Amino acid sequence: MVAALDIVRKVALDAYFHFAEDDGWAMASHVALSILLALFPFLIFGTALAGFLGADQFAETAVHIIFDTWPAAIAAPLAAQVQQVLTIPRGGLLTISVLAAAYFASNGVEALRISLNRAYRVSETRWWYVTRLLSLFYVVIAVTTFAAISIVLVAVPVALSFAETRFPLLKDILVTVSNLGLYGTIIVLAVGLSAAHLWLPAGRRRIWDVLPGIILTLIFWVIGAAIFAYYLATFANYAATYAGLASVMIVLVFLYMVGVIFMLGAEVNAALMKYRIRHVIKAGIHNGSLREALDAEEAADI
Repeated sequence: MVAALDIVRKVALDAYFHFAEDDGWAMASHVALSILLALFPFLIFGTALAGFLGADQFAETAVHIIFDTWPAAIAAPLAAQVQQVLTIPRGGLLTISVLAAAYFASNGVEALRISLNRAYRVSETRWWYVTRLLSLFYVVIAVTTFAAISIVLVAVPVALSFAETRFPLLKDILVTVSNLGLYGTIIVLAVGLSAAHLWLPAGRRRIWDVLPGIILTLIFWVIGAAIFAYYLATFANYAATYAGLASVMIVLVFLYMVGVIFMLGAEVNAALMKYRIRHVIKAGIHNGSLREALDAEEAADI
């Protein structure tokens, strides 16, 4: 028990001090602003692509997936603005405005990539156009996923009415799918976090290398959102400080908190990987063989 607590202490201190010393607070600001600036272009491009794919309910589905886990005081006004923006006609999929929206949406992914490179203590070795194309690919994958979910959510009520008369045994399964709600959002977040940690930054990582940070990120996002909602309802008065910009500043502060937790999750993963490497190296030296240590170092890529 004492040894386990000592490991937790060492990993936590390593993660925090590397975060603080490597401009983590400033990078969290960059992530927050980039995500806010990328949010509307992402939804604009997503609506155009989803319309091309025949997923007309994309906008409503995306709003639910993105904002259902946010505090209501933040999500409600922003979701209303998003719905207004998405009702403006913008032409076809390949118009200049839609392509520009895709590019600006990828800026948010680029910010996440840079912050993850910092957290995992790796240097980017890929060409700039490769990383940009990768970011655009992630945007398209996210839009396609949201579009597929929207199609499923539209199809489930139709399938329910059909199952009631033809296949009663399937009815309970379809009801469960249609009532996923918040759990579905958490699943999408977990899959997105896993993909980001595994493939977005430079280097190689295994799923068990990134799993601790992903779990901690999800837990502290939920806790942070609850605390932030309580703070807004009880103490905060942003209107007295920022006047008409209060709603924008509230979103930025919330995204800043989200960015800090996201980066700290990656820092915890990196600290755990470094601790395991040191432990294996010490064991290899003690046993007279460094082969296992070298294999571990190559796999961890730190």
